[in-house]
Amino acid sequence: MKTEMLPPRYAPPERASQQTLDGQIERLARESFLQTIADAVPVIVLVLNAQRQVVFANQHLYKFRENLKARSPDGKRPGELFGCTHSNETKGGCGTTEFCRKCGAVNAILSSQKGLQAIDECRILTKDNTALDFRVWATPLRQNGEMLTIFALLDISDEKRRQALERVFFHDIMNTAGILSGFSDLLSVEKDPEEIAEIAALLVRASKRLIEEIQAQRLLSSAERGDLELNLTKIDTVDVLREVANTYAGHETANSRSIDLAEHASACVITSDATLLCRVLGNMVKNALEATSAGGIILLSCTDQHDSVIFSVKNQSVMDPDVQLQVFQRSFSTKGAGRGIGSFSIKLLGEKYLDGQVWFESHEADGTTFFLRLPKRIVNDMSRIDPRKQSRPKGPGLR
Repeated sequence: MKTEMLPPRYAPPERASQQTLDGQIERLARESFLQTIADAVPVIVLVLNAQRQVVFANQHLYKFRENLKARSPDGKRPGELFGCTHSNETKGGCGTTEFCRKCGAVNAILSSQKGLQAIDECRILTKDNTALDFRVWATPLRQNGEMLTIFALLDISDEKRRQALERVFFHDIMNTAGILSGFSDLLSVEKDPEEIAEIAALLVRASKRLIEEIQAQRLLSSAERGDLELNLTKIDTVDVLREVANTYAGHETANSRSIDLAEHASACVITSDATLLCRVLGNMVKNALEATSAGGIILLSCTDQHDSVIFSVKNQSVMDPDVQLQVFQRSFSTKGAGRGIGSFSIKLLGEKYLDGQVWFESHEADGTTFFLRLPKRIVNDMSRIDPRKQSRPKGPGLR
């Protein structure tokens, strides 16, 4: 059987013929000692052929992916097994898109095919906007004249979530708590009534910011667990943009930067969850502010598309090509380890809960624009919510 030739974008796209694949799977299935050792290891262990297809898997794969009913993963590649959102974007499949250039799994496997043992980390955003993080090991194995790869995966998603949570509480919240402490000290010694009033106003603003940061993390955690319940109301598109602009005009990153509402923004009424919509748009604005130099302008707009609306947040900067390939990954950020929550939450809340579509464009001529397309009326489909759902935590924040 002749292998179809496909144009490469990164890793070679060709796959083994079915006859070759069946032979490899059968030979490894006869190695009972391999199965015993692999099942004794507390991580997922795969054996990949030269085309990066799975020809052997231990029991931990099936425990991790309970929906895998077949004993053999049928020659799939790792990204296809775990439902990576990029795994079916090209005909070549997993490993063959531009995004795969930054995938630790593909890069480790390619290193092993050169005879090197490799360790890396792999971030996967699945088609249902679930974030997976793995630490991966790829070790070359030559058997019967064939070059194979022993590929081990350790799920470190909880570790990455903990790092992100620690960042929120030890960095953002501690900074805000420090501001509160400083203003409180000033208030205790200040005698001038006008100065006291000004400090009191700053204390109120800092207190709201502290509650907002805690609420944001609770909201994201609830959304990732699948127990976030929607609260559908009628929303005026221009009003919600104006509310977000006013809220973030006082944000620390807005210093010397302006947030404007486009004159041509379409005013229409949609039915959606106002809190989640404000959160998504707010994170878009916050990211835009952080990417914008002093004196820059953030432009908010909305376009009526008959049965849907498109919100947009534009800034004048251009994202680095490497950043564009990883922008929605949960644990990726240009600001350091564990700082990728904002962009990931835009995707998670905007698509999984608001039934929308999130994307961005970044060009030298136009800068960077993030888009959110929403239906004018979201269907409150309770089947998307986990049966163990909890109501959204109540408290201050964007509404």
